[in-house]
Amino acid sequence: MPTTTAVPHPRTGPHGAPRSAQAAVARGRDLLRLATAGSVDDGKSTLVGRLLHDTRSVLADQLAAVERVSAERGLAATDLALLTDGLRAEREQGITIDVAYRYFATDRRAFVLADTPGHVQYTRNMVTGASTAELAVVLLDARKGVLEQTRRHLSVAALLRVPHVVLAVNKMDLVGDDEGVFRAHAAQVDALAAELGLPDVTAIPLSALRGDNVVERSAAMPWYAGPTLLEHLEAVPVERDPRLEPFRFPVQHVVRPQTPEFPDYRGYAGRVESGGVAVGDTVVVQPAGRTTTVVGIDTYDGPLQRAFAPRSVTLRLADEIDVSRGDLLAAADAPATVTQDLVGTVCWVGDTPAAPRRRVLVRTGTRTVRGVLRSLDERLDVTTLVREPSPATLELNAIGRVTLRLAEPVAVDPYAQLRHGGAFLLVDEADGMTLAAGMVGDPLAVRGGAAAGGRA
Repeated sequence: MPTTTAVPHPRTGPHGAPRSAQAAVARGRDLLRLATAGSVDDGKSTLVGRLLHDTRSVLADQLAAVERVSAERGLAATDLALLTDGLRAEREQGITIDVAYRYFATDRRAFVLADTPGHVQYTRNMVTGASTAELAVVLLDARKGVLEQTRRHLSVAALLRVPHVVLAVNKMDLVGDDEGVFRAHAAQVDALAAELGLPDVTAIPLSALRGDNVVERSAAMPWYAGPTLLEHLEAVPVERDPRLEPFRFPVQHVVRPQTPEFPDYRGYAGRVESGGVAVGDTVVVQPAGRTTTVVGIDTYDGPLQRAFAPRSVTLRLADEIDVSRGDLLAAADAPATVTQDLVGTVCWVGDTPAAPRRRVLVRTGTRTVRGVLRSLDERLDVTTLVREPSPATLELNAIGRVTLRLAEPVAVDPYAQLRHGGAFLLVDEADGMTLAAGMVGDPLAVRGGAAAGGRA
């Protein structure tokens, strides 16, 4: 078992110093966003702590504090789970409650890890953490196999269109490192993944407590010839070519300095969420539908001729047309869909249940409009994958399909095609609390039990 001594490691900086994910990205390394999920007591906090420790991504004082607390509790070895359970309630209960973001890097890639709760009560937190992830690590206790929470987490990963999933079969040391146990669990999840429509699931047997197959390969499981968890995280393809996506630019701010140096300057600041834009391109302002030409792309470091996602820029347009925060600049030859009737799948995260005719605020990109829940069309039972038609309500953590009628048109894309352009939030108009996270279209429609994309 790896020791807790901070020794130099080939994937870290000199003297075992933790690498910064931000610094790694600045040096041109690509970035992987991943989320972890698992049932209570599957060892997720220990796995994340082991991953951080064995990649030397823990500061010396942090490690010393964890070693001290472990000794005070009379533990024979350092409890690496204490590296991740930061809230007092988490430490006292031994469960993860809130989403915590961890940053680490190796020589090959930088990582942003969303450590999400496993308890059913905090499914909404898992949705938050996985919403921007390109990979989800779903833990499974080798002794218990597939549980209801395993199905729920895989269902959420499918719902959110997470492109890559790792099935981390943990605590292999407690089943005698039995290959048959691992293969049985992997086969069961493969069948479930096919039913959900998850395109890429990789199963890895490991022991977070011993450190087996997390960063270093396990001598206790010679029958396993696949990658360690870190090797897979470093190698999984995550880069997308923005040139293959349609241009989308939600306007965040209208720039009007009105200074002697820039008396007539008018620009539109935001971030290119997908695709790219160049000076001379024809774009359409949505939802209004007016077309114009890009005449300038400005940044703090100077003008550009072309910008790709996810670059933050200020665009100047040829025509003096009405453009404000909440509008979307899109490719004129591949615009978004403009609609006042929104059909989507939601994970209800509000404490008060959803009900037909409830009034809400709908946020898409930088635009917020009033709307009403016209109907609750279906509820998904994530344990059986059976869909209940026309439920009376959607309670906390429920997943279902709804139809919304909006007071004003919005420009959206099917979530199955563009995750950012197809995401929306439902907000309580009285107190501003988030009620639901939604995906435009029907990405969890049954296709003989499998997930399929759809349009609003």
